[in-house]
Amino acid sequence: MRILIQLLVLAIAVMISSWLLPGVMVNNYLSAVGVALILALLNTFIKPLLILITLPVTILTFGIFLLVINAGLILLASDMIDGFFVDGFWWALLFSLILSLISALLGINTNLLKDRR
Repeated sequence: MRILIQLLVLAIAVMISSWLLPGVMVNNYLSAVGVALILALLNTFIKPLLILITLPVTILTFGIFLLVINAGLILLASDMIDGFFVDGFWWALLFSLILSLISALLGINTNLLKDRR
């Protein structure tokens, strides 16, 4: 039940973030729930693999390359969800930063599927 509530709150964060950025569009709340679900799945299963593969670059850039990974996952999510559109890499990067900030303020984590007891 906690995962479902966090998913719905993350969808609200997606809506707020898209409202703040003109380069990001979410058609409706159902699309935002889809984006939240896809981002949770990507952050849980794909992101650790990408971090492992790009570990040398991440170390050389002192972790800043993780922002590129986040933006890439946002762009991948925009390709997967019909009601979610991101205008380009820089908008995805900014969306990722704002979504992380709003999620932190709301007290949720985008790795929803991991057990956080």
